[in-house]
Amino acid sequence: MFGAALYWQYALDEAPCQVCIQARLWVVAIGFLGVIMALTARRRMLYGLGYTLLLGCSIGLAERSYYLYEIENFRGDGSCEFTLGMPDWFAVDRWFPALFEVRNICSYTPDIAFGISMAEALLG
Repeated sequence: MFGAALYWQYALDEAPCQVCIQARLWVVAIGFLGVIMALTARRRMLYGLGYTLLLGCSIGLAERSYYLYEIENFRGDGSCEFTLGMPDWFAVDRWFPALFEVRNICSYTPDIAFGISMAEALLG
């Protein structure tokens, strides 16, 4: 999913918006959690914590995806900023601008295939 977003950003020149970048952050969090859980697979006591964190990250991704879907379909408040809005101690948009810099305002997401937009694909 992250690779597809970067393909659309750089190969097809579709700049990401604030909500898109926030969804990317949730995907990265899920990926990091997967790596950590794979490395600690023999510690069964961590399974409950890992699955709870996975559920939280998945809910966060679902919320951002639904919010983007609502903006795309002209429902909801439609508010979106041109900055990521992260605190200084977690300024990933300054640390990794090629991956997490907001370059567009929220309005629509491009179709990925068969008339399905990125927001619809994120919702499953």
